[in-house]
Amino acid sequence: MNFYLPHIPQRPVQPRETGLTMVMDKGLSLRQAEDLCESASEYCDLIKLGFGTSLITKKLKEKIKVYKSAGLKPYFGGTLFEAFAARGMFDDFRTYVDEFGLDVVEISDGVLEMPHLQKCEYISVMAKDKIVLSEVGSKLRGKEISHEKWIEFMKTELKSGAWKVIAEARESGNMGIYKEDGSADSDLILDIKKEVDADKIIWEAPLKSQQVWFIKLLGPNVNLGNIAENEIIPLETLRLGLRGDTLLSFLP
Repeated sequence: MNFYLPHIPQRPVQPRETGLTMVMDKGLSLRQAEDLCESASEYCDLIKLGFGTSLITKKLKEKIKVYKSAGLKPYFGGTLFEAFAARGMFDDFRTYVDEFGLDVVEISDGVLEMPHLQKCEYISVMAKDKIVLSEVGSKLRGKEISHEKWIEFMKTELKSGAWKVIAEARESGNMGIYKEDGSADSDLILDIKKEVDADKIIWEAPLKSQQVWFIKLLGPNVNLGNIAENEIIPLETLRLGLRGDTLLSFLP
């Protein structure tokens, strides 16, 4: 910090297990990735190369190298995994991941209909030599998942080898753990919190109001995801009580 202020929450140092910030790269250029790392790499941990953007992004290997050199963990979005799985090309997906030297993978079934046992088998196979993030929740409007199923899926996927489970919200922040107006589905979230270790969950929270809500509920070291690249430092100020929404949250 550029000046010492007392009563600032302690943040774990990288590589972190908690207080993770997962950032969405929806097609940044190599230069933009370099700028992100220069200005904010110490405040984020995971870089999701969103949905299928990696297939059409220029200088992808160079960009991945920039992220990894800055101590970040880049990975392909779960929708890309689903695109391979839908075509029966799981082995090709593994080859693709290895070709770009990625250590992290995301396994999801947000759009593709997939037996849960099959999803857990994919997780188990990938977990043998990768860090696995598994995403729970549907990207399809109107597809309801009971609270019990959310909890069951999270527990089972963690047991299958997932490092963290991601609670779905989409980049729009109005699906999954949120209502259509973007407000938190507090009943669902509190039910999950009772049954699943919150440190094992990355809550997608693309909107500032959602980030504030989770920080006030679970503290400054809550794991948050789907953060826009220009919101990394603003989110960190929320975590540290250096923004109006949380200014009074951590003072004695």
